[in-house]
Amino acid sequence: MARYTDSVCRMCRREGTKLFLKGEKCFSSKCAQQNRPTPPGQHGQARQRKASEYGLQLREKQKARRAYGLMEGQFKRTFARATGMKGITGDNMLQLLELRLDNVVYRLGLGKTRRMARQVVTHGHILVNGRKVDIPSYTVKQGDVIGVKSTKKDIAIFKAAKEGSGRVVPKWLTTDLENLTATVAALPQRDDVDLTLQENMIVEFYSR
Repeated sequence: MARYTDSVCRMCRREGTKLFLKGEKCFSSKCAQQNRPTPPGQHGQARQRKASEYGLQLREKQKARRAYGLMEGQFKRTFARATGMKGITGDNMLQLLELRLDNVVYRLGLGKTRRMARQVVTHGHILVNGRKVDIPSYTVKQGDVIGVKSTKKDIAIFKAAKEGSGRVVPKWLTTDLENLTATVAALPQRDDVDLTLQENMIVEFYSR
């Protein structure tokens, strides 16, 4: 499956909620989902039929997949990993999504969007425990230290982050803005996920 290249605002409108795919624009009056809260397309404003149980489950899965920027196969593999972990499968899935390196970079304000954060990682700008990691799907662990290569700290996005991006960093990450480093102080919990999701419906979708 090819990566989505059309307007990401259409995805927010399709899911009926903000997925925060356009950075600062999502918080402004220019947000397309806020201004046009109907599905895209010529029939978007037409009366919508009541979705089936399967349809609702599919929408929740698509919402999570699109918010974190994963392709179908990647998301399915993440869910499979979650089912093999102890605890509640839905919570495990969200925890794995939050612990992706590209998501951590986004959470730290080192990328305005998860897509930009993914590029920051693939371009080799990020270190984990002092070693370069250029795999966006890399799963960080509690105690890991994430940083920026010293030769890249003068890049505009990192200089802005050092001055304070204004983004609220989740409590499971402790930051040192002066040195552009952060430590995974704890594992993310369900309350740390700022997306409106019904993860139990995603579990039901894959359990059919």
